[in-house]
Amino acid sequence: MRRLPVYFLLDTSGSMNGEPIQALNNALGGMINNLRSDAQALDSLWLSIITFDRDVKEIVSLTELVNFQLPEITCPQSGPTNMGAALELLCAKVSVEVRKGNENQKGDWKPLLFLMTDGSPSDIGKFREMLPIVKRQNFGAIVACAAGPKAKNEFLKELTDTVVHLDTADSSTLKSFFKWVSDTIEKGNKSMGTADNVPLPPPPSEVNIVI
Repeated sequence: MRRLPVYFLLDTSGSMNGEPIQALNNALGGMINNLRSDAQALDSLWLSIITFDRDVKEIVSLTELVNFQLPEITCPQSGPTNMGAALELLCAKVSVEVRKGNENQKGDWKPLLFLMTDGSPSDIGKFREMLPIVKRQNFGAIVACAAGPKAKNEFLKELTDTVVHLDTADSSTLKSFFKWVSDTIEKGNKSMGTADNVPLPPPPSEVNIVI
């Protein structure tokens, strides 16, 4: 069975402390439950979660959905947002984890990337250094989410044309966003092999597409 690898890069810097990180944990749990209700997703989805604050951590390595266990995500009380370093780890993982096709086997489907931040990269030099390397990874879709009033759309637009903005990072808004993410993944899973890039479903009212 060909796999659909899906990578999540999640901001866990100090500004996420308190209600936002609790809301993120709840929203992710709801997304996993939604995906598990789809038989096709259970057959092909593999998920990875990387968090970034002052440190960058792979908290779940690429794991088949049926075996995926979501740990509680935590964050420090303060500290920088090392998004560039997170992209560097992502590219290192994708380059070894995503299977390339050859004469003996079919490769994986194009991986998907979802990045969420409530701010902007502290390591801007590293962030910009990684942009062309990320784009060479041949993602089927890159969706970047700016969550809350302090999140900067302009940096995310350098990464991808698909940027969404959430007015708040509270529980109901993040739940709506990650429900949309699960719909996007399911749509991508069903369209694999029929399109080069994943078509995005219409977003809910809480999710504003940045033009």
